[in-house]
Amino acid sequence: MTENIPNKKEQLFDLWAPNYDWLFTSVFYQAIHVRLLEYINLPPQSHILDLGCGTGKLLNRLAANFSDLRGIGLDLSTQMIHIARMKNCHRPRLIYIKGNAVALTFADNEFDAVFNTLSFLHYPVPEQVFQEVSRVLNTQGRFYLVDITTWRKLDSEYEHRAFLPNNIRFYSPKAREELGREAGLNCLGHYYLLGPVLLTIFAK
Repeated sequence: MTENIPNKKEQLFDLWAPNYDWLFTSVFYQAIHVRLLEYINLPPQSHILDLGCGTGKLLNRLAANFSDLRGIGLDLSTQMIHIARMKNCHRPRLIYIKGNAVALTFADNEFDAVFNTLSFLHYPVPEQVFQEVSRVLNTQGRFYLVDITTWRKLDSEYEHRAFLPNNIRFYSPKAREELGREAGLNCLGHYYLLGPVLLTIFAK
């Protein structure tokens, strides 16, 4: 059943892509990006990965704030990548490629930081995404996971709510910590950025 979800997600975001930066969600995301900057700690000449990069808004903001940063944006949507490349104002420091978060084509220990902003709720196999993030992070690396969480504390492993046809999942702080532990990542803390949007920082 889950094998068809990535194709459906790609089609959905391909349709959204031409107008994505004009939607209300874009304003909402940019406000979150500004708050996220308050919690980011990167070493000099960082090499970073943005999973689910969309049209490249976060990477462009990071490149503007960290002048020696190099970054790769990865997204499942061909059209999102196309727009991100067109709007890339930090070449050659930033590049954008199409790919799937459950099967990253990067070397072990390649990145100083991995970012995932408001796309984790779409992943049908979250455990595999965490394993891949852990694999590509170096020994001092950080994983910055930003997504909508549940409105209340839960004792279950995770809260799963399927809003057909999009199969969206929300994860409690406890569930995020457990996913991190299983992948060899330690949770450094949780920080609410805007309403129910929660930043969780993991260390390799």
